[in-house]
Amino acid sequence: MARFSVVVPAYRVQGYLRECLESVLEQSFRDLELIVVDDCSPDASAAIAGEYAERDPRVRIVRLERHGGTGAARNAGAEHAEGEFLLFLDGDDLLLPGALDAIDDALDVMADVLLFGHDRVDWWETVRPGGDRLAEGADPLAVTPAAWNRVIRRSFWVTHALRFDDGPYEDVIPVHRATLLAGERLRLLDRICVRWRLRRGGSHSTTPGRAHFAITDRYERLLGSPYGPRLFPYAMEHLLAVLADPGRIRPGDRADFFRAAARLHRTYRSAGHEPSGDAQRALAAGSYTAFETLRTANGRVRAARSAMARHKKRLRARVMKLAYRADRRRALDPHLAVYSAYWNRGPACNPLAIYEKARELAPHIKGVWVVSSRHRDKVPTGVPYVIEGSRRYWQTMARATYLINNASFPGGFVKRPGQVYLQTHHGTPLKKMGLDQRRYPAGTHGISFQKVLDHTDQWDYSLSANPHSTEIWERVYPSAYQALELGYPRNDVYFTSTAHDLARIRTSLGIEPGRKVLLYAPTHRDYQKGFLPRLDLLRLVRALGPSYVVLVRAHYFYGSSAELAAHPQILDVTGHPRVEDLCLAADALITDYSSLMFDYACLDRPVITYAPDWQAYRLARGAYFDLLSGAAGETPGAVAQTEDELIGLLRDGTWDTEETTKLREAFRARFCPYEDGRASERVVRAVFGV
Repeated sequence: MARFSVVVPAYRVQGYLRECLESVLEQSFRDLELIVVDDCSPDASAAIAGEYAERDPRVRIVRLERHGGTGAARNAGAEHAEGEFLLFLDGDDLLLPGALDAIDDALDVMADVLLFGHDRVDWWETVRPGGDRLAEGADPLAVTPAAWNRVIRRSFWVTHALRFDDGPYEDVIPVHRATLLAGERLRLLDRICVRWRLRRGGSHSTTPGRAHFAITDRYERLLGSPYGPRLFPYAMEHLLAVLADPGRIRPGDRADFFRAAARLHRTYRSAGHEPSGDAQRALAAGSYTAFETLRTANGRVRAARSAMARHKKRLRARVMKLAYRADRRRALDPHLAVYSAYWNRGPACNPLAIYEKARELAPHIKGVWVVSSRHRDKVPTGVPYVIEGSRRYWQTMARATYLINNASFPGGFVKRPGQVYLQTHHGTPLKKMGLDQRRYPAGTHGISFQKVLDHTDQWDYSLSANPHSTEIWERVYPSAYQALELGYPRNDVYFTSTAHDLARIRTSLGIEPGRKVLLYAPTHRDYQKGFLPRLDLLRLVRALGPSYVVLVRAHYFYGSSAELAAHPQILDVTGHPRVEDLCLAADALITDYSSLMFDYACLDRPVITYAPDWQAYRLARGAYFDLLSGAAGETPGAVAQTEDELIGLLRDGTWDTEETTKLREAFRARFCPYEDGRASERVVRAVFGV
């Protein structure tokens, strides 16, 4: 008997079904059966399912004699299931990597129902959180009532005669009943396991009409049961949410739907229940006029607040502009330096290394950091900073003599005569940069190249880590600045750290002595929303065995967490403040096209290129050389283009051979010629004149 029976109804989903089925079959957890229910689909859905059934014995197809809808298809799948737990997945949704492993780990022998998280993706491929709270203490009835965000023990499903209804909102009754009946045998998993697809058209949730009135019938059946009082507030919230959705309820049907919901409120409201919020109070009063007045008034209030906010913002901007103009008439402070990194995310990278060395060699220079308000918690205690856009920010920008950044300062900054601007950059260019990006519009996201040039004209110095960078920067950021070929200050730590430092870092990360540590650090893709690792990390660590630990560092564009399945050999270090520490802790780097490879080469440790989408990346963004060519000075070491190849070279030792060592030596010679542990000192002396 399989651990999981995954039931997928298939009706008019030919454009999404392959991806859905692959998301199940490619799970690192293999003990499953996949039941695809052909609901007499008029498109190629059945043929697609047939292809997968032919090549994977875990796939079975159940064919219905007539089209019955999603509920009937799910019921048929459940009747044919043989697994221990049922998981219902729609044919256009995705089971995220590692989901079944995480679900399996969260199930214990007493669990009958397990609820887990989801996110949403629209037709633009924009991924947004699902919004459910699944932390300890959360009320499971508040979780989205859907078939696809939970697993249910099959014996529990059969014992309680749970079935999906026919027609819209077919899952409301069985999922709520399962939640209520499970009681102490219900578990919550605070992890996103399913990606629910919002389609532009052709789905129930995006087709307005009176079919949505079915939800009131569903809840009436539930509210009339002994569990009604417990469910009542959540039922009212769900009804009001449907009423507020113009994609479900047409304007002409709003009054009728409100009256149906109000009747349920009046009939099943328990004694002592107090409505929460104005909308529920209007529902309790049964007054559609009051409800519409409230909705209209709220709309006017929101519009008025928005207009007031815009007015205040414009007024504040004008006041700040006038004050900034006045401050620029004051004398520059010869001892004031302003630092910023990664668009004001906090002290980091080359600017941080320069700041720390300047405190040692030029203590008369006061360094102040620019940070955005949402990143102020990243500033260490005792480090001076100003909030981006504040009055103090503009005062500081007006009077500082030195400006050090690895990206750019917020818009509106005017460089004064006498100010010295050092652009440190934050990587060696593999992908096309600056003006070269004009040939790759898919990755520019509305960049104004005139503004790029205007910013470049502010630079006095452009820091370079190698001759390759100098050549590229001067061509793609053309202006009159001076190139400083002095190396990257952030890389000094790779030459100055001791064995004691490395042991301390590993201990702080919770890595036991004797473990082999791999740092997996893929880069951002302009054509991809959200962090979607192209590597099954659970499969990787299981293949390598317990002696390995994998540190996972998602690109900072994706936030402070990679949202990985919990595993003792996988550490999510996305939010770690110093990537340099992670590099020092690692015995080898696994990356794709990240500029981290150029910095890590300073350590003279193996670099493994895992490039499953090299062709797509190069077409979308462009590259200055062929990373996979195997040529000296282009490829830093071993190369894998599939997951199996990567696991194979790690297991058989071909990731660290005489051949890969020679490739690494040539790569270091080309891209690390100035790195010796003293770049910070050279930069401080060149810029501050000490």
